[in-house]
Amino acid sequence: MKLGLIAGNGRFPFLALEGARRLGHDVTIVAIQEETSPALEKAAAGDPPADLHWVSLGQLGKCIAILRDAGVTRAVMAGQVKHTKVFGIVPDLTALKALSRLDTKNTDALISAVADVLADHGIDLENSTTFLEPLLARPGLLTRRAATEDEREDVAFGYRMADAIAGLDIGQTIVVKDRAVVAVEAMEGTDVVIARAGQLAGPGVSVIKVAKPDQDMRFDVPVVGLPTLAAMREAGATVLSVDAGMTLVLDGEAFYQWADEHQLTVVGRERGDDGVDRR
Repeated sequence: MKLGLIAGNGRFPFLALEGARRLGHDVTIVAIQEETSPALEKAAAGDPPADLHWVSLGQLGKCIAILRDAGVTRAVMAGQVKHTKVFGIVPDLTALKALSRLDTKNTDALISAVADVLADHGIDLENSTTFLEPLLARPGLLTRRAATEDEREDVAFGYRMADAIAGLDIGQTIVVKDRAVVAVEAMEGTDVVIARAGQLAGPGVSVIKVAKPDQDMRFDVPVVGLPTLAAMREAGATVLSVDAGMTLVLDGEAFYQWADEHQLTVVGRERGDDGVDRR
């Protein structure tokens, strides 16, 4: 199958490319100049090689033209585009048409509009985790160290708050200590929120990262990796809770091994299809 890969920042695009190759897909990559690592060019030149094209944020028409010229009818988005970059977009005519459909400029609305325009041109977005299902967090305790009773109470307290802000598309991460919310994610990203929480409350904070109640798995799925754990250790955070089956753990087993080595707790909250907490 001819597959399009729309690449943002981080390791996610590299892993998606590897997964698509393993399944024998012919991949065309559209990389975002302001976000994607230049190292993706080397990865694209691997076996089999993938065509890689660079576009700027806002060049939606060029992105569509590249994919259509390659015969692509299915694509995945992999990798974050920093929310703050939204304010610097210089849109082309196609992007302007997408933006004109919006009442708000939150993440879901923006990317949904892009997905609709891609579909209008015969390109359907697949779930971004299609080739990475083994990397989705499992339910239950995922590390050797179990949470203490106080930490479990903090995490249980935090779920209601985290689910609320995620449902409002504000952010997907909160940090809690002693049943009080220390920090809430907005546009700055998870690692910055963790660092700020450490500065405000000191060691012993718990990090809760959730999927949205109606999470669209085509884009903006929750992602954690070794940098998340490093940020936690620097801030003195001891527990990370993620939503099982809906959160990508980008470094796989190395993530859990690092957490074990540094006595960090990672748990996967199980949620039903209706979004109800199954822990």
